[in-house]
Amino acid sequence: MGFIEKISSFAGKTFTLWVILIAAVAYLYPENFTWIGKYIVPLLGIVMFGMGLTLSAADFKEVFRRPKDVALGVVGHFIIMPLLAFLLAIGLDLPKEVAVGVILVGCCPSGTSSNVMVFLARGNVALAVAIASVSTLLAPIVTPLLILLFASKWVDISIMSLFISIVQVVIIPLTLGFIIKKFFGKQAEASAKALPLVSVIAIVLIVSAVVAGNQANLAKTGLLIFAVVVLHNVLGFLIGFFFARMCGMDLAKQKAVAMEVGMQNSGLGVAIANAHFSPLAAVPSAIFSVWHNISGSLLAVIFSRLKDKKEK
Repeated sequence: MGFIEKISSFAGKTFTLWVILIAAVAYLYPENFTWIGKYIVPLLGIVMFGMGLTLSAADFKEVFRRPKDVALGVVGHFIIMPLLAFLLAIGLDLPKEVAVGVILVGCCPSGTSSNVMVFLARGNVALAVAIASVSTLLAPIVTPLLILLFASKWVDISIMSLFISIVQVVIIPLTLGFIIKKFFGKQAEASAKALPLVSVIAIVLIVSAVVAGNQANLAKTGLLIFAVVVLHNVLGFLIGFFFARMCGMDLAKQKAVAMEVGMQNSGLGVAIANAHFSPLAAVPSAIFSVWHNISGSLLAVIFSRLKDKKEK
């Protein structure tokens, strides 16, 4: 088990490198990866199941200890990122499928790796975990409504089918993981040591499937989508940080809110796009999955050097 834990730790630390590497290989040799496309939903389910194994009742105590901060973080996330996506789609006159894809990723809950980035940034991890958990639990209701609000200009939206999809790929696996940890604590704790490795493999496979399935489209619109994703993510970080400051939060909380606002569960965006829209609409989520881990790591280094007046 110690050997697996070491490999898992290494995989978690080098996650971004593996995603970039496999994305490049899938782009060059798409025929070897297209078959993975039909397994995107189960792969995301595995990631969410793993997240459920790491959750505990203690993670939700922050909701009751600081309900205002958690509520502000969740509301900020679900307002800032979807609104930014919509404004970018309109302002840059994005092609229909690309616009829908950018809005999809903007409407998703907080990213699964955001809590790690908050830890590295020396932010308020308890607050970050609470915001990520609450936004994920609200996703079946909030995400379809936001997609309806912002994407209906381009496509017809079925609220119920989106709700069912999110429940299937997020809530059910998450709940199963939480229940197993509750009743089989020791076994779940032992299994959790391999979770970074399993999550890395699952996300890498999801990204490879999207890149391979859209190789031709990426050749035409890849640079445009990448530029929009970078702008979306960076603006999310900046606005999230200053939003928390305007709300009177201390620096550690500002770091947490910035990360939770700017980082998305882009795997969910991929799954929704493939199930309900088009393969091209999944590309922004796939690129976001790669980029926000790079930008999040860089921001964590910058944030870790910032100190509050009290700390100084």
